[in-house]
Amino acid sequence: MTRRRNLEQHRQSLAEIRDIMNSMKTLAYMETRKLARFLEAQHAVVRSIEAVAADLLSFHPETLPEVKETTPVYLLIGTERGFCGDFNHALINSLETTLHTQAENSPMLIAVGHKLYTLLEEDERVVSRIDGVSVVDEVTSMLLRVVSELTALQDKHGVLTVYCIYHSDNDGILTHKLLPPFDRFLHCTPGFPLPPVLNQSPKAFLIELTEHYLFAALHEMLYTSLSAENHYRVAHLEGAVRHLDDESEDLRKQCNTLRQEEIIEEIEVILLSAASLGEIPGKRSDEHFRSDTHNNK
Repeated sequence: MTRRRNLEQHRQSLAEIRDIMNSMKTLAYMETRKLARFLEAQHAVVRSIEAVAADLLSFHPETLPEVKETTPVYLLIGTERGFCGDFNHALINSLETTLHTQAENSPMLIAVGHKLYTLLEEDERVVSRIDGVSVVDEVTSMLLRVVSELTALQDKHGVLTVYCIYHSDNDGILTHKLLPPFDRFLHCTPGFPLPPVLNQSPKAFLIELTEHYLFAALHEMLYTSLSAENHYRVAHLEGAVRHLDDESEDLRKQCNTLRQEEIIEEIEVILLSAASLGEIPGKRSDEHFRSDTHNNK
């Protein structure tokens, strides 16, 4: 009886944990649906800015000077919460592969997300740790902290080459160059017969465009990473819920088996008690039959 009760209590605890995890999975799925709308608009904004930059640089390539001496900075977008599998470990592995390929000298790291920077706690390359976000509404405030850190590093170390490493839903882990921007548009063929008409100098225009691009691209990357994180979380929690369901079913079968054994033991006790009292079923009726027969005689 005690063992069955312990199993029942354990099964009840698993059911409560299962309900909590299922609720978390539902919330993560809802967040992916919300992010899908944000991402569609953000992709359009970034592509539009890039098209403007490409048009400008095809006619005014001199506005984007080539800088040789820069300090490499890698912005790693991890997770603030857990229950997302190997999301952060995969990000670190991708970073090491990228650094090995590019052979950067003394790179600096900015780790975003508590779960990520905890893994990098002993890494001396990390110069800044920024708390991540859990929902899309927190992205803007976190982005301002990222920009503030980049500004402080630029004031201290001079011109930066900033790369962002983050997860994507469809393309795996991506490495995107943020600063200096628009390098790939320097030698583009003009798409129009005439240069764009500007109200200010091409250089001043490019500086303002770069600021808009930085915010738009960071928003896009943060939204993309958060969407991938929630997809990871949905898949991870779905597997956990299935595992709990299977374990709960095994416990139910064990409880049923133990209950059957208890019923058999109870029947045996009843039979033994009846036998000890001389009340074996059928015995009393035979004695009454013989008594009645004797009296009739």
